[in-house]
Amino acid sequence: MGPHPAVAAIRLAVRRTLTDLAAEAGTTFTAPVREPRERPAGAPLVGAAVGTTLIGNAARHPSGLPRTPAAPGSPLILVAVSGGADSMALAIAAAFEAPKIGLRVGAVTVDHGLQAGSAERAAQVADRLRTLGLDPVEAVLVRVGRAGGPEAAARDARYAALDAAADRHGAIAVLLGHTRDDQAETVLLGLARGSGARSLAGMPAHKGRYRRPLLELDRAATRQACAAQSIPVWDDPHNCDPAYTRSRVRHEVLPVLEKHLGGGVVEALARTARLFRDDADALDQWASLAERDLRTGDGALDAVKLAELPPAVRRRVLRRAALRAGCPAGDLFARHLETIDLLVTGWRGQGPLHLPGGVEATRRCGTLVFRRQGD
Repeated sequence: MGPHPAVAAIRLAVRRTLTDLAAEAGTTFTAPVREPRERPAGAPLVGAAVGTTLIGNAARHPSGLPRTPAAPGSPLILVAVSGGADSMALAIAAAFEAPKIGLRVGAVTVDHGLQAGSAERAAQVADRLRTLGLDPVEAVLVRVGRAGGPEAAARDARYAALDAAADRHGAIAVLLGHTRDDQAETVLLGLARGSGARSLAGMPAHKGRYRRPLLELDRAATRQACAAQSIPVWDDPHNCDPAYTRSRVRHEVLPVLEKHLGGGVVEALARTARLFRDDADALDQWASLAERDLRTGDGALDAVKLAELPPAVRRRVLRRAALRAGCPAGDLFARHLETIDLLVTGWRGQGPLHLPGGVEATRRCGTLVFRRQGD
Protein backbone atom coordinates (compact mmCIF):
# COMPACT_ATOMS: atom_id res chain seq x y z
CA MET A 1 0.00 0.00 0.00
CA GLY A 2 1.40 3.37 -1.00
CA PRO A 3 1.65 6.52 1.07
CA HIS A 4 -1.26 8.85 1.74
CA PRO A 5 -1.98 11.00 -1.38
CA ALA A 6 -0.93 14.18 0.44
CA VAL A 7 2.33 12.56 1.53
CA ALA A 8 2.98 11.36 -2.02
CA ALA A 9 2.25 14.81 -3.50
CA ILE A 10 4.62 16.56 -1.12
CA ARG A 11 7.38 13.99 -1.66
CA LEU A 12 7.05 14.41 -5.42
CA ALA A 13 7.30 18.20 -5.19
CA VAL A 14 10.33 17.95 -2.92
CA ARG A 15 11.95 15.30 -5.10
CA ARG A 16 11.76 17.61 -8.12
CA THR A 17 13.44 20.43 -6.24
CA LEU A 18 16.13 18.20 -4.79
CA THR A 19 16.82 16.62 -8.18
CA ASP A 20 17.43 20.09 -9.62
CA LEU A 21 19.74 20.94 -6.73
CA ALA A 22 21.66 17.68 -7.11
CA ALA A 23 22.13 18.38 -10.82
CA GLU A 24 23.37 21.91 -10.08
CA ALA A 25 25.78 20.52 -7.50
CA GLY A 26 27.01 17.85 -9.93
CA THR A 27 25.93 15.05 -7.61
CA THR A 28 25.37 11.58 -9.01
CA PHE A 29 24.23 8.86 -6.67
CA THR A 30 22.70 5.43 -6.98
CA ALA A 31 21.70 3.82 -3.72
CA PRO A 32 22.60 0.15 -3.42
CA VAL A 33 19.61 -2.16 -3.41
CA ARG A 34 19.24 -4.02 -0.14
CA GLU A 35 16.80 -6.80 0.47
CA PRO A 36 14.72 -6.49 3.64
CA ARG A 37 15.70 -8.94 6.34
CA GLU A 38 13.29 -11.62 7.35
CA ARG A 39 11.62 -10.92 10.67
CA PRO A 40 8.67 -12.47 12.47
CA ALA A 41 5.33 -10.81 11.82
CA GLY A 42 4.70 -8.08 14.38
CA ALA A 43 8.30 -8.03 15.63
CA PRO A 44 9.77 -4.52 16.17
CA LEU A 45 12.43 -3.21 13.83
CA VAL A 46 15.97 -4.01 14.92
CA GLY A 47 17.64 -0.98 16.46
CA ALA A 48 14.40 0.99 16.77
CA ALA A 49 12.22 1.42 19.78
CA VAL A 50 8.66 0.14 19.48
CA GLY A 51 6.40 2.93 18.23
CA THR A 52 9.29 4.95 16.79
CA THR A 53 9.45 5.75 13.08
CA LEU A 54 12.81 6.64 11.62
CA ILE A 55 12.67 8.59 8.38
CA GLY A 56 15.04 9.81 5.70
CA ASN A 57 18.64 10.07 6.93
CA ALA A 58 17.86 7.63 9.75
CA ALA A 59 18.37 3.88 9.47
CA ARG A 60 14.89 3.00 8.23
CA HIS A 61 11.91 4.69 6.67
CA PRO A 62 8.23 3.94 7.46
CA SER A 63 8.07 0.85 5.22
CA GLY A 64 10.77 -0.80 7.31
CA LEU A 65 13.26 -1.04 4.45
CA PRO A 66 16.83 0.06 5.15
CA ARG A 67 17.78 3.53 3.98
CA THR A 68 21.32 4.29 2.85
CA PRO A 69 22.26 7.76 4.09
CA ALA A 70 24.23 10.11 1.89
CA ALA A 71 27.96 10.18 2.46
CA PRO A 72 29.25 12.67 5.05
CA GLY A 73 30.80 14.91 2.40
CA SER A 74 27.68 15.09 0.22
CA PRO A 75 26.04 18.46 -0.52
CA LEU A 76 23.88 19.71 2.33
CA ILE A 77 20.35 21.09 2.12
CA LEU A 78 18.82 22.95 5.07
CA VAL A 79 15.09 23.18 5.77
CA ALA A 80 13.65 26.18 7.61
CA VAL A 81 11.25 24.69 10.16
CA SER A 82 8.91 26.58 12.45
CA GLY A 83 7.19 23.46 13.80
CA GLY A 84 3.99 24.17 11.86
CA ALA A 85 2.43 21.71 9.44
CA ASP A 86 3.88 23.32 6.28
CA SER A 87 7.51 23.22 7.36
CA MET A 88 7.25 19.88 9.17
CA ALA A 89 5.73 18.20 6.11
CA LEU A 90 8.51 19.71 4.02
CA ALA A 91 11.23 18.55 6.41
CA ILE A 92 9.89 14.99 6.56
CA ALA A 93 9.67 14.75 2.79
CA ALA A 94 13.16 16.20 2.35
CA ALA A 95 14.59 13.73 4.86
CA PHE A 96 12.90 10.89 3.00
CA GLU A 97 13.95 11.95 -0.51
CA ALA A 98 17.38 13.53 -0.12
CA PRO A 99 19.42 10.37 0.58
CA LYS A 100 18.08 8.78 -2.62
CA ILE A 101 19.94 11.31 -4.73
CA GLY A 102 23.04 11.76 -2.60
CA LEU A 103 22.12 14.84 -0.60
CA ARG A 104 22.29 15.42 3.12
CA VAL A 105 19.47 17.32 4.80
CA GLY A 106 19.50 19.35 8.00
CA ALA A 107 17.24 21.97 9.52
CA VAL A 108 17.16 25.34 11.24
CA THR A 109 14.37 26.46 13.54
CA VAL A 110 14.38 30.15 14.41
CA ASP A 111 13.28 31.34 17.84
CA HIS A 112 12.12 34.94 17.49
CA GLY A 113 11.82 35.30 21.25
CA LEU A 114 8.42 37.00 20.90
CA GLN A 115 6.35 34.57 22.97
CA ALA A 116 6.63 33.02 26.39
CA GLY A 117 8.14 29.54 26.18
CA SER A 118 9.50 30.07 22.67
CA ALA A 119 12.94 28.70 23.58
CA GLU A 120 11.43 25.47 24.90
CA ARG A 121 9.28 25.05 21.79
CA ALA A 122 12.25 25.66 19.50
CA ALA A 123 14.23 23.00 21.40
CA GLN A 124 11.33 20.55 21.09
CA VAL A 125 11.09 21.14 17.35
CA ALA A 126 14.84 20.62 16.98
CA ASP A 127 14.70 17.36 18.96
CA ARG A 128 11.80 16.14 16.82
CA LEU A 129 13.73 16.88 13.65
CA ARG A 130 16.76 14.96 14.89
CA THR A 131 14.51 12.00 15.66
CA LEU A 132 13.25 12.14 12.08
CA GLY A 133 16.81 11.83 10.83
CA LEU A 134 17.79 15.39 9.90
CA ASP A 135 21.38 16.38 10.66
CA PRO A 136 22.64 18.97 11.46
CA VAL A 137 19.77 20.63 13.29
CA GLU A 138 19.99 24.04 14.96
CA ALA A 139 17.63 26.13 17.09
CA VAL A 140 18.74 29.74 16.63
CA LEU A 141 17.63 32.65 18.82
CA VAL A 142 17.32 35.98 17.03
CA ARG A 143 16.66 39.53 18.13
CA VAL A 144 13.77 41.14 16.28
CA GLY A 145 14.11 44.86 15.63
CA ARG A 146 11.41 47.38 14.79
CA ALA A 147 12.25 48.57 11.27
CA GLY A 148 9.33 48.17 8.87
CA GLY A 149 6.88 46.92 11.49
CA PRO A 150 6.75 43.68 13.50
CA GLU A 151 6.10 41.31 10.57
CA ALA A 152 8.85 42.73 8.37
CA ALA A 153 11.30 42.93 11.28
CA ALA A 154 10.68 39.29 12.23
CA ARG A 155 11.09 38.23 8.60
CA ASP A 156 14.37 40.13 8.26
CA ALA A 157 15.73 38.58 11.45
CA ARG A 158 14.65 35.10 10.32
CA TYR A 159 16.29 35.34 6.90
CA ALA A 160 19.47 36.73 8.43
CA ALA A 161 19.60 33.69 10.74
CA LEU A 162 18.95 31.28 7.86
CA ASP A 163 21.65 32.91 5.73
CA ALA A 164 24.12 32.68 8.60
CA ALA A 165 23.29 29.00 9.20
CA ALA A 166 23.66 28.18 5.52
CA ASP A 167 27.05 29.90 5.44
CA ARG A 168 28.12 28.22 8.65
CA HIS A 169 27.32 24.71 7.42
CA GLY A 170 28.14 25.25 3.76
CA ALA A 171 24.59 24.43 2.65
CA ILE A 172 23.89 24.73 -1.07
CA ALA A 173 20.22 25.65 -0.52
CA VAL A 174 17.57 26.41 2.08
CA LEU A 175 14.06 25.01 1.61
CA LEU A 176 11.06 27.09 2.72
CA GLY A 177 7.59 25.70 3.41
CA HIS A 178 5.45 28.36 1.72
CA THR A 179 2.33 26.94 0.06
CA ARG A 180 -0.16 28.10 -2.57
CA ASP A 181 -2.22 29.69 0.22
CA ASP A 182 0.78 31.79 1.27
CA GLN A 183 1.20 32.84 -2.35
CA ALA A 184 -2.44 33.96 -2.59
CA GLU A 185 -2.07 36.01 0.60
CA THR A 186 1.06 37.67 -0.76
CA VAL A 187 -0.72 38.69 -3.96
CA LEU A 188 -3.61 40.21 -2.00
CA LEU A 189 -1.21 42.13 0.21
CA GLY A 190 0.53 43.47 -2.90
CA LEU A 191 -2.82 44.58 -4.34
CA ALA A 192 -3.76 46.33 -1.11
CA ARG A 193 -0.47 48.24 -1.06
CA GLY A 194 -0.80 49.35 -4.67
CA SER A 195 2.42 47.58 -5.58
CA GLY A 196 3.68 46.90 -9.09
CA ALA A 197 3.89 43.71 -11.12
CA ARG A 198 6.94 42.42 -9.26
CA SER A 199 5.08 42.46 -5.96
CA LEU A 200 1.97 40.93 -7.53
CA ALA A 201 4.19 38.16 -8.88
CA GLY A 202 4.33 36.88 -5.33
CA MET A 203 7.07 34.66 -3.97
CA PRO A 204 9.42 32.99 -6.46
CA ALA A 205 9.94 29.26 -6.33
CA HIS A 206 13.68 29.90 -6.59
CA LYS A 207 15.62 32.95 -5.50
CA GLY A 208 19.29 32.73 -4.65
CA ARG A 209 19.84 29.92 -2.17
CA TYR A 210 16.14 29.71 -1.27
CA ARG A 211 13.72 27.18 -2.78
CA ARG A 212 9.98 26.81 -2.19
CA PRO A 213 8.99 23.30 -3.30
CA LEU A 214 5.38 23.50 -2.04
CA LEU A 215 4.11 26.61 -3.86
CA GLU A 216 1.84 24.49 -6.07
CA LEU A 217 0.28 22.67 -3.10
CA ASP A 218 -2.28 23.97 -0.64
CA ARG A 219 -1.97 24.26 3.11
CA ALA A 220 -4.51 21.51 3.73
CA ALA A 221 -2.20 18.98 2.07
CA THR A 222 0.58 19.66 4.56
CA ARG A 223 -1.78 19.13 7.50
CA GLN A 224 -3.04 15.89 5.97
CA ALA A 225 0.53 14.71 5.41
CA CYS A 226 1.54 15.38 9.01
CA ALA A 227 -1.60 13.67 10.34
CA ALA A 228 -1.05 10.65 8.09
CA GLN A 229 2.50 10.26 9.46
CA SER A 230 1.51 10.99 13.08
CA ILE A 231 3.80 14.01 13.19
CA PRO A 232 2.77 16.56 15.84
CA VAL A 233 2.73 20.18 14.72
CA TRP A 234 2.65 23.53 16.49
CA ASP A 235 0.24 26.27 15.47
CA ASP A 236 1.81 29.68 16.01
CA PRO A 237 -0.79 31.88 17.75
CA HIS A 238 0.56 34.87 15.81
CA ASN A 239 -0.93 33.27 12.68
CA CYS A 240 -4.40 33.86 14.16
CA ASP A 241 -3.71 37.24 15.74
CA PRO A 242 -5.71 39.99 13.96
CA ALA A 243 -3.02 42.48 14.95
CA TYR A 244 -0.98 41.11 12.03
CA THR A 245 -1.98 42.05 8.49
CA ARG A 246 -1.29 38.65 6.96
CA SER A 247 -3.39 36.99 9.66
CA ARG A 248 -6.35 39.22 8.77
CA VAL A 249 -5.94 38.38 5.10
CA ARG A 250 -5.82 34.67 5.92
CA HIS A 251 -8.75 34.46 8.33
CA GLU A 252 -10.99 37.33 7.23
CA VAL A 253 -10.33 38.50 3.67
CA LEU A 254 -9.77 35.21 1.83
CA PRO A 255 -12.78 33.43 3.40
CA VAL A 256 -15.02 36.34 2.38
CA LEU A 257 -13.70 36.20 -1.19
CA GLU A 258 -14.23 32.45 -1.32
CA LYS A 259 -17.77 32.86 0.00
CA HIS A 260 -18.89 35.60 -2.37
CA LEU A 261 -16.82 34.83 -5.48
CA GLY A 262 -17.00 31.07 -5.26
CA GLY A 263 -14.29 28.49 -4.69
CA GLY A 264 -10.95 28.63 -6.43
CA VAL A 265 -9.91 32.13 -5.36
CA VAL A 266 -6.64 30.86 -3.88
CA GLU A 267 -5.80 28.94 -7.05
CA ALA A 268 -6.69 31.96 -9.21
CA LEU A 269 -4.50 34.30 -7.17
CA ALA A 270 -1.58 31.88 -7.34
CA ARG A 271 -2.08 31.59 -11.10
CA THR A 272 -2.10 35.39 -11.32
CA ALA A 273 1.25 35.43 -9.51
CA ARG A 274 2.75 33.06 -12.09
CA LEU A 275 1.52 35.20 -14.98
CA PHE A 276 2.79 38.42 -13.41
CA ARG A 277 6.13 36.76 -12.74
CA ASP A 278 6.62 35.93 -16.40
CA ASP A 279 5.82 39.51 -17.37
CA ALA A 280 7.97 40.99 -14.61
CA ASP A 281 10.93 38.79 -15.55
CA ALA A 282 10.71 39.93 -19.17
CA LEU A 283 10.48 43.61 -18.20
CA ASP A 284 13.38 43.27 -15.77
CA GLN A 285 15.54 41.77 -18.50
CA TRP A 286 14.62 44.63 -20.85
CA ALA A 287 15.40 47.18 -18.12
CA SER A 288 18.79 45.60 -17.46
CA LEU A 289 19.78 45.91 -21.10
CA ALA A 290 18.39 49.45 -21.32
CA GLU A 291 20.27 50.62 -18.24
CA ARG A 292 23.53 49.43 -19.71
CA ASP A 293 22.90 51.36 -22.92
CA LEU A 294 21.77 54.55 -21.14
CA ARG A 295 24.75 54.93 -18.82
CA THR A 296 27.10 57.78 -19.59
CA GLY A 297 30.83 57.72 -19.06
CA ASP A 298 30.52 59.09 -15.51
CA GLY A 299 27.82 56.59 -14.51
CA ALA A 300 24.79 58.89 -14.91
CA LEU A 301 21.71 58.05 -17.00
CA ASP A 302 20.83 59.79 -20.26
CA ALA A 303 17.47 61.46 -19.46
CA VAL A 304 16.52 62.03 -23.10
CA LYS A 305 16.87 58.36 -24.02
CA LEU A 306 15.15 57.37 -20.76
CA ALA A 307 12.08 59.36 -21.81
CA GLU A 308 11.81 57.24 -24.97
CA LEU A 309 11.36 54.00 -23.01
CA PRO A 310 7.93 52.60 -22.09
CA PRO A 311 7.00 53.69 -18.53
CA ALA A 312 7.16 50.12 -17.14
CA VAL A 313 10.73 49.71 -18.39
CA ARG A 314 11.83 53.24 -17.51
CA ARG A 315 10.73 52.93 -13.87
CA ARG A 316 12.57 49.66 -13.57
CA VAL A 317 15.73 51.37 -14.82
CA LEU A 318 15.22 54.14 -12.26
CA ARG A 319 14.70 51.61 -9.48
CA ARG A 320 17.86 49.72 -10.43
CA ALA A 321 19.83 52.98 -10.41
CA ALA A 322 18.45 54.00 -7.01
CA LEU A 323 19.25 50.61 -5.50
CA ARG A 324 22.74 50.70 -6.97
CA ALA A 325 23.27 54.08 -5.29
CA GLY A 326 22.34 52.66 -1.89
CA CYS A 327 18.53 52.88 -1.48
CA PRO A 328 17.26 49.99 0.71
CA ALA A 329 15.00 47.82 -1.44
CA GLY A 330 12.38 47.48 1.28
CA ASP A 331 12.05 51.26 1.65
CA LEU A 332 11.88 52.21 -2.03
CA PHE A 333 8.21 52.41 -3.00
CA ALA A 334 6.20 53.20 -6.12
CA ARG A 335 5.64 56.79 -4.99
CA HIS A 336 9.40 57.35 -4.92
CA LEU A 337 9.77 56.05 -8.46
CA GLU A 338 6.88 58.18 -9.71
CA THR A 339 8.59 61.27 -8.30
CA ILE A 340 11.93 60.34 -9.88
CA ASP A 341 10.13 59.71 -13.15
CA LEU A 342 9.03 63.34 -13.19
CA LEU A 343 12.68 64.33 -13.49
CA VAL A 344 12.52 62.56 -16.87
CA THR A 345 9.00 63.18 -18.15
CA GLY A 346 8.01 66.39 -16.32
CA TRP A 347 11.24 68.33 -16.10
CA ARG A 348 10.67 71.92 -14.91
CA GLY A 349 13.97 72.62 -13.19
CA GLN A 350 13.11 70.71 -10.00
CA GLY A 351 15.68 70.46 -7.27
CA PRO A 352 17.25 67.21 -6.06
CA LEU A 353 15.02 64.44 -4.66
CA HIS A 354 15.83 62.89 -1.31
CA LEU A 355 15.31 59.12 -1.34
CA PRO A 356 15.50 56.45 1.39
CA GLY A 357 18.96 55.50 2.56
CA GLY A 358 20.34 59.02 2.17
CA VAL A 359 20.35 58.80 -1.63
CA GLU A 360 19.84 61.90 -3.77
CA ALA A 361 18.53 61.95 -7.37
CA THR A 362 19.33 65.02 -9.46
CA ARG A 363 18.85 66.00 -13.09
CA ARG A 364 21.91 67.78 -14.41
CA CYS A 365 22.90 68.62 -17.99
CA GLY A 366 20.41 66.18 -19.51
CA THR A 367 21.41 63.30 -17.25
CA LEU A 368 20.10 61.74 -14.04
CA VAL A 369 22.62 61.36 -11.25
CA PHE A 370 22.08 59.11 -8.21
CA ARG A 371 24.46 59.49 -5.30
CA ARG A 372 24.59 59.27 -1.54
CA GLN A 373 24.26 62.62 0.16
CA GLY A 374 27.67 63.86 1.25
CA ASP A 375 29.58 61.89 -1.40
